[in-house]
Amino acid sequence: MIKDIFDSAVTAELIDRINSLTANSTPQWGKMTVDQMLAHCNVAYAYTFNPEKFKKPNFVKRWLLKTFAKPMVVGPQPYKKGSPTAPIFLITDRKNFEKEKSELIDNIHKTQQLGRTYFEGKENISFGKLTANEWNTLFYKHLDHHLNQFGV
Repeated sequence: MIKDIFDSAVTAELIDRINSLTANSTPQWGKMTVDQMLAHCNVAYAYTFNPEKFKKPNFVKRWLLKTFAKPMVVGPQPYKKGSPTAPIFLITDRKNFEKEKSELIDNIHKTQQLGRTYFEGKENISFGKLTANEWNTLFYKHLDHHLNQFGV
């Protein structure tokens, strides 16, 4: 079941899980370090709140993303361990753990405070307009997957 990221109790739960991470937390699967994982999760919010920083996919690529990637991203099925990541989300260099953690918490707060109304029909540069429920799934499922990856 996908929890409601717009609910303050769910936001608090996610933040508690993030706060239980340390700079030495290790993944149960995958190649990312904890700082890279936090930075990776922050890309989803940058993509949402600062889309002008990213190149909009051309018509063909956007059609492919909407047709094949969107159902996996905003659908109810959990991500599989080791699922492929879009190149824009790949983080290969080391990051500042505390900075990335703080930024992620700020992004989660911002999302919750903006609420469902803000996200209803909001454009995603890869998938087009999404419902608030699709945005919720996109954010929650991704965070939950990576927090589980690090055992929290």
